[in-house]
Amino acid sequence: MLAAGALLGSALLAVPVAAHATAAPDPAARSAATVAAAAAGLDDPAKKEIAMKIVSSAENSSLDWKAQYKYIEDIGDGRGYTAGIIGFCSGTGDMLDLVEYYTQVKPGNVLAKYLPALRNVDGSDSHAGLDPNFTRDWAKAARDAEFRRAQDHERDRVYFNPSVKQGKSDGVGVLGQFIYYDAIVMHGDGTDSTSFRNIRGRALSKARPPSQGGNETTWLNAFLDARVWAMKQEEAHSDTSRVDTAQRVFLRKGNLNLDPPLDWKVYGDSFHIG
Repeated sequence: MLAAGALLGSALLAVPVAAHATAAPDPAARSAATVAAAAAGLDDPAKKEIAMKIVSSAENSSLDWKAQYKYIEDIGDGRGYTAGIIGFCSGTGDMLDLVEYYTQVKPGNVLAKYLPALRNVDGSDSHAGLDPNFTRDWAKAARDAEFRRAQDHERDRVYFNPSVKQGKSDGVGVLGQFIYYDAIVMHGDGTDSTSFRNIRGRALSKARPPSQGGNETTWLNAFLDARVWAMKQEEAHSDTSRVDTAQRVFLRKGNLNLDPPLDWKVYGDSFHIG
């Protein structure tokens, strides 16, 4: 969303579980553990819906994330236009990727004519070639089910699926996978010091994830500490309440499965999922 998210899937730093010279576990116990691990995923539809709502509370001050397909504005953060359900940005490449994908599945759509301009403004906050009608046409495109599906597709491809995959690789549960997802949404997974991979790297200097024998809560606190550091490096992200009064609230309560009821605050607004 707010930083380039290219090559997320293959680039995330998956960490294998170290082998130990111990007796082989009982097959039935191993099977039960495998089933439990598979079940503890943010990709469960009910958990994913919760994730979408919590992110929307921070990005749009609303739990109604499905109302955000049409959202678009320049929020003055140096990334041009921010739009859609995950904050695709004209200055960071993910909006360009979205419109390119949409045009592949629906040639001649209302946004296709902006592709040259989106390529030109990538990496900047410029509106050149987009104004004055881009925002109007974005809202028009959002009435098209194909465009809404395209937003879902790119959200999952670039942000959601890689964060869940990395979380499962690190041995963290639903809350941990959500913490990763929110970080990738804001910071992307580029090579800069505040990207997801480098937030995770910073956390690794302080703690170890469960897949490496670490305690899950200790690891997630270390990750959130590194996330807060990254947020404070940029004025546009310096309000860390989406961590302090949301994710840490769930973590302090030991709600590693992100089970309702959930109560949190973001930027001074209170939210509840029953």
